[in-house]
This record gives sequence, structure tokens and C-alpha cells, in this order.
Amino acid sequence: FFFNPHPPTPDPLWSRGLGDVYKRQEREKQDQLLDDMDLERERGITIKSHAIQMECQVDNETYVLNLIDTPGHVDFSYEVSRSIAACEGALLVVDASQSVQAQTISNLFLALENDLQIIPILNKIDLPSANPEEVKDDIVNLLGCEREEIISTSAKTGEGIPQIINSIIKNIPAPIGDNRAPLQALIFDSVYNPFRGVETYFRVFNGEIKKGDRIQFLATKKNYYADEIGTLKLEKEPKKILSTGDVGYLITGIKEAKEVKVGDTLTNTDMPTQNPISGFEEVKPMVFAGIYPVDTDDYEDLRSSMEKLQLNDASLVFEPESSAALGFGFRCGFLGMLHLEIIQERLEREFGMSVITTVPNVSYQAYTKKNPGEIVPINNPSDLPDISFLDRVEEPYIKASIITKSDFVGSIMSLCIEKRGVIKNQNYLTPERVELTFDCLLYTSDAADEGLGVDHGGRRIIKK
Repeated sequence: FFFNPHPPTPDPLWSRGLGDVYKRQEREKQDQLLDDMDLERERGITIKSHAIQMECQVDNETYVLNLIDTPGHVDFSYEVSRSIAACEGALLVVDASQSVQAQTISNLFLALENDLQIIPILNKIDLPSANPEEVKDDIVNLLGCEREEIISTSAKTGEGIPQIINSIIKNIPAPIGDNRAPLQALIFDSVYNPFRGVETYFRVFNGEIKKGDRIQFLATKKNYYADEIGTLKLEKEPKKILSTGDVGYLITGIKEAKEVKVGDTLTNTDMPTQNPISGFEEVKPMVFAGIYPVDTDDYEDLRSSMEKLQLNDASLVFEPESSAALGFGFRCGFLGMLHLEIIQERLEREFGMSVITTVPNVSYQAYTKKNPGEIVPINNPSDLPDISFLDRVEEPYIKASIITKSDFVGSIMSLCIEKRGVIKNQNYLTPERVELTFDCLLYTSDAADEGLGVDHGGRRIIKK
């Protein structure tokens, strides 16, 4: 799959490769082929992971490639972690004009931790501002690979696309598994179709699944019939059977979004597996805010919309809460400010919900003198116990990795220490790139803005 750490050009690498493979007619061609949301096209970023299957002819042999285009922005890193659990290798795409970015390194570390085969790719070499030789040096310093292993490409001109396909076939291992073993399939994504119910995307690790089979979701222990299965090409292609190594979709007629959990294991009801697939990390929200319906009568509609959105974006966490001013709503956890903004816009565009979003904040933990071992969660000031009964209040801290150029180390260290951060480590990734590790407050809105200022807006803060 792709790490796509930069906003795409009008014709990004992935669209070019798929266009060539599928020989799309001129009238069907479009930029950002897999970015099917209006928000993605308007903002020029990838928000959702997109799975696709390609068939390629190389040396008179037919190869089937299952790939996932993933977001690059750090606010959508959970999409990358979900994809990694279903993959054998990764294409690390670096912009020849911007070099290696902080989120590129963050995603690379995720892949290396999961022992994926990495293929380095230098994209946008046709741009006037490109510095291919300099950026290649950065990639070599980061990966420790040979310069000859880096594939130079241009999505606009098509240069290097065949070399990428050949490198995938040569270097990334084929899936391994046993077709005769009990079915063991990992759910890595799902979407809600108002006409057909929940569509589940999965990768088969062992066994096989046939149309009409009775399937069990291990997390909920619920059983359904496989009404339709198939592969994920530009259009869904129904199949009668999917076996070990295949990636596809499953339609069972499920109407309740909460019955499907991303990261769950699918198995056969009659011959179930005893080993659920592991590999998914729990979501760690970084920013919290309340979302309330403008009209209080729309509360149940908002709940239903949030559940359907959570099905498609598993990094969204929410729980009911009430406000004296705004009525009933939900307290939601997000991976960052951009994630919050995107969720709000998707609620309005995809579900027609008019919502009010409160100022982002974090939860505190209070302890009373009467019960010093009992946690009292503080989501807003009204939850705080009377001062006469209060023993102490704890605020959340995180371990934050800040990757920047060596020129800005002093400014960023001063900023973090000023915001009550404690420096724990300083590591030079390359002669010009430094990783600073701090223990600091979970969320300080002005610190992020000031950080982008002292770093000339060139690097992002990565929160662990």
C-alpha cells in the first residue's frame, strides 16, 4: 500500500497506475481516482484508505495485486495502522520537491515495526522545484538502502510506473496461508450502504469463504449468511469463492452499524477458528469536543449518523453527554484538529446533520478526600467537585515526538519547556533532521500553532 504523505498533484501516482492497468476510456478518466469523497477532492488530501485490486501481466505471467491507498496526514494515522495489519509490504512515496516529512517517518516506523518490506519511491521528479539527488540522500540516510533501490517516478508523465509494478512483484512476498484450514479473515474496513446495509472489507489469512456460507464475527459471536462476496476493483466484482491471500468485500444484510467492528476476525460458523487475528492498536484520541444537534429533536438521528460514520472511521470515539445550554449530545474523541473538522463536515454533507461543536478540550481526573481512590472524570467545569471536598486533580500527559530540522531545535525546546514539557531524548535521524522526545500536556492549542511558527510551518508534531 501507499504512504501518501503530501497533497497529491492533479494526477497522483496511484491514479496513473490504475488508469494504465485498467485502460480506462478517456471520458471515464479522472484525477485522484481513488479519492471518491468530495472533501478529499476539494482539499487535495486523502482522508480514507481505499482498497483496490489490480491484475498485471509480467513476463507472460498474470499477477494479482491487492493494494491500499492510505492517508499521509498524521491526524489519519489510524487508517495507516489498520492497513498495515493486512499487508505484506509498503511503497514509501516521497515528494522530490519537499523531501522526507515528519509524518512520512511516523508511518515508516509503523511499517518497520510490523516487518513489512519497504520499496522507496521518489515521486514528482518532473516538477521544476524538484531536488531528486538531494532527496535521494535523505531517503538513503533514513532507510539505509542503496540509491539504486529508489525508484524515480512522475505520476504526470507516467515515468517509472512499470518499474514500480516490477519491484512489487519481485520484492514483496506473496501471502502465505492454508486453504484447508478454518476460515480466518481480518476486517480492515467497512462502509454503510443505505440500500444493502454494512459492507465489510476483509483480507483472508487462512481458509476460504464461499457465497452462501454461514459466517461468524468473533467479537460479537453473531452469525450471518454471506449474501454476496467479491473483489474490490474500480467497481465491486461479485465472486463465488475467495481463498487465502484474497482481499474482498462481504454483504450480509446487517443494518446495525455497531454489529461490525474493524479489527474483528471473520470465521466459518460450522468450522470456526480458535485463533483471532491480532495486530490492531487501540485508538488513542488526542482532542476532545462535544457535538450537539442544532435541533434537540434530532438527537437520535445524530446518534444513528455517528454510529454509521464510526463504521467507516474507526478512529472516531464518542459517548453521550448533556449540557445545560445545548441539551443532549455526544462527547467525541479525535486524533487531531483536522480530524475534528473533517468529521463535522462529513456529518453535515453525508448525513444532513446540522451540528454545534464545542471548543476542543481534554478530560481531567479529580479525586475527593472522602474517596481518594475513586476517579471522578471531569469533562467540563460543572463536573468539578466542591473545592472543600477536592483532594487533587490530574491532567493527561503524553509522550510527544517532534521531528524538525536541526536549525529549529533551540526554538522548539524553549517552546515545549515553556509549556511545562520535559525533554526526554534528542536523536539525530540525519545530519539535518532531529527527533525530540518530550513528556508534555496532552493538548495545548496555542502550543501547536506556535510550534508551526517557530519551525516555519515545515514540520508537524507527532503525538504517541
